[in-house]
This record gives sequence, structure tokens and C-alpha cells, in this order.
Amino acid sequence: MKSAFIESGNELGIAAVSSGIRERGRGRGYMLTSVTVKSVATFIGKTKNLGSFRDLVSMSSMENKTENKIYFHYNHTDSCSSARWTARESYQFMYERPWQHVRHFYSDVVNGRLALSTLFGTRTGNGNDNGAQKCSDVVDDDGKKPELCDEREERSGRWERVTFKIIVSYSGCAFDGWQKQPGLNTVQEIVERSLGIFVDDKKAQLLKEKSKPLEGCAVVAGRTDKGVSAIQQVCSFYTWRKDVKPCDIEDAINRAAPGKLRVVSVSEVSRVFHPNFSAKWRRYLYIFPLSDQENEKQCRENQKEVENFSSAGDYNEPSNKCVESINLENAENVVICNSTESEAANKPTSFSVCRVNQLLQQLEGKLLSYKMFARDTKASRNIGPPTECFMYHARAAEARIPYTDHDEGRKVMCVELVANRFLRKMVRVLVATSIREAAAGAEEDALLKLMEATCRRATAPPAPPDGLCLADVGYTDFDLQNCLIP
Repeated sequence: MKSAFIESGNELGIAAVSSGIRERGRGRGYMLTSVTVKSVATFIGKTKNLGSFRDLVSMSSMENKTENKIYFHYNHTDSCSSARWTARESYQFMYERPWQHVRHFYSDVVNGRLALSTLFGTRTGNGNDNGAQKCSDVVDDDGKKPELCDEREERSGRWERVTFKIIVSYSGCAFDGWQKQPGLNTVQEIVERSLGIFVDDKKAQLLKEKSKPLEGCAVVAGRTDKGVSAIQQVCSFYTWRKDVKPCDIEDAINRAAPGKLRVVSVSEVSRVFHPNFSAKWRRYLYIFPLSDQENEKQCRENQKEVENFSSAGDYNEPSNKCVESINLENAENVVICNSTESEAANKPTSFSVCRVNQLLQQLEGKLLSYKMFARDTKASRNIGPPTECFMYHARAAEARIPYTDHDEGRKVMCVELVANRFLRKMVRVLVATSIREAAAGAEEDALLKLMEATCRRATAPPAPPDGLCLADVGYTDFDLQNCLIP
């Protein structure tokens, strides 16, 4: 005996039919098991006195509106002079900024009209002062020029292929990130489509047999998220064709998305070169626009912050006690906070760039686990060595970006981070958390203490992607003399 659940109009019913499933009137029958039928019958019995299902949902929604919203927050036990922002408050503080000016600046840098050095009042050449190789250069992965003529005659098989190192610059607001994804406008898709004309005949035939588009394969140094720009992103491409020249590759990619994607340089490299595994360090730059209120306050507090930051040892007790700690199963150091109490707390409205700089400097020269500052990572990469990064350089400083309404430009905070590797969204979380801790007046080692937290709620939500850019990737030992922020 088969059972069916019949829905006709607004009525619910249960019927048993001897064979198959059939429609009755305007209702449609669905095959269910006897256990499911019993469960449905129990449900109908319990809700019979509550009217229709639509009324039940309406009542539930009305009850939720009358109750105060509940939020979960991390219970910070270390002292600070002011209340820390909640995740929602931190998010609002970060996103309520004139990010369009930062996007325009990155667009000018991508197109070669400006250089990153413009931020600090200097400019060289035509804006391309990043030390990139010219398209006609042939370099090895260690920066040396190898002798290629003799090697080509001796190569055979897979070693006969030619590898090109391609440095590209692109505006993050014009793409949905680097990685190719169906239905999205990504940098990888455009680059690989442009490289399709340089694929050798054997691979082209193979792609045709598999009904795949004629595209090259580009390996990248680091994938960027949607909205994140890159000034010197490094990728590689290899082919067995001998007639491909670096300038041909440069012209093909530049024609694909003019004004949004530009090739900085193309060079022939050793066949063992890998953009990701051969890299020794990466440099990220984050530009955070300051409001007019913060500009005025910053001038008054900069000197005071420098003098008091290291000498002030008697911090007040944490004033974010608007939340009451409760014991939650499997939720250590997490507290529940009522929205009205949270909003009534005395929260800071600005921060000091000098304090952000002091907080970040504590990370330099240390191999630390940044798992609390990562987001959307695989479970296998949440513990152990995969979470460890060595920070070569971490600084913050004030700067100015060209702005038509201001003769002197708009004042911004620049954060420069150089490390051997970075976790997913690590830079954006680190910037947002540093600003939050600086605004709250946290101690100098606040970021180091957060490394030992038990929940990622301890760190702030990621800062907007608009301010982040991959400045460059290094394949030799990092030199502190080449820092943007000394």
C-alpha cells in the first residue's frame, strides 16, 4: 500500500491510495512513506487549533518583532580605556567611508597615470616606478639573466617548453576577483582567453576534441578577492611554440580589457619558475580614508598618543561590560548582548593612526599563527603550520591621495604588510581589528593576545575590499630598504 499526501487549495489532508500517485482537482499528490504520513498527521493535530499555516507564520513573525534582537559577542578579558565596537559597529565604521576616492586612485595607478609613491609626496618617471622588468627582458626566477641560446638546443620533451612570467595590474572594482568562476567577470578568465592564441597545436587540438574554449593556462602568485586591486600580480604561462615573443603576449592581454587590466611586463624565465611556490614574500597595501572629523582630531592627538601609549600602564577596566557572560555549551568566551544595551554603551568614534602603527609593529620579525585573523578557510588549514606566517614588515602611516575637491588631497591611512604568505582575508581582518583596538585604547600587545583567542569572533569583520591591493611579489630575500612606509 502506497501513501500520498494531498494538498488542495488551502486544505491539508492525508489519503492512502492503492497504486501510483494521482492528482485530484487542483491538488497534486506526492509519494510519502508511512512514517512521513504519521508525522504529518501529528503536525496537523497540533496546529489544528491555530488556524492555517499562513496565520501561524504571521504570529511567529509578530512575536519576533516584539522581542529585542540578541547578538553573540566575544568576551574580551584584557583591559582597554574605551568600549570595543561590536561586529556590527565595526562593520558600519569601516564601510561608511568615501571609498570611491580610493578606487579612483587605484585605477590611476593601474593605468600608469600615478604611482604608489604619490601617496607619500614623491613621484618618479611616468608612474611606473615599481621596478618591474621590461617586456623584452629574459630573467630567471632569482632575477639573473640566464643563457638561453645553448639550453634551447639541448632541450627535448617537456623541457622544450618556454615559460613566460607575466606581471599584470588590474582595478579590483572592475572584476569579480582573480579566480575563474562560471558566469562571473574574472581576471583569470580574461588573461587565459587572451593567451589562447599562443597555445601550441597539440593542446589546441585536445581542447577542440573536448569541446573546450581555446585558452591558455595561467598560474598565479596569489588569488585576490572581488574588489581587491593588484599593482604587480605575477602569473606564468608556458607553451611549446617557439615563435611567441613577450611583446606579443603583452599586446594580446592589453587589448582584452583596456583601462581595467594592464600588463606591466612580460619576460621569459626558467622552466622551473612557479609564481606561487618560488615567491619569498608578498606585499599588500591597504588605504583607509579618514573622515574630516578624524583629520582634525588626528592633528591634536598624534603627539599625545606617541607620548602616552607606552607610558600609560593603568588602563581602566574593560568598559564593554554591557554584555553579561553566560555559560554556553561549546561557546567558550562568548557572551550574549541585548541590542539596546549594546547601542547605549559609550563607544569611541575615531582612532589614532600612531596607535595602529604601534600595534602592527609588534608583529614584525615573528612567526605566528594567524588563524584567528583568517576567514572562510578549510578545516584542514585551521591548525598547525598552514596557519603560520612570518611578518617581515607591518607599519601604518598617514598619507594623501589626489582629490579634485582638495588641493592637498584627501588624508588617508596606509597600512603596509609584507610577509612570506597570507591567509584568506587575513589582511582585511588584521586592518579592521587594528583599527578597532586602537580606537578602544587597547594595550600595545593586543594583537598578539588575540592570536591565542579561542573563537574568530574575537577579531573584527573584514575591512572593505576596496582599500586593499597586492602591491608586489618578491622572489629574492626581502630588503627593508624597499619599504613604502619606513
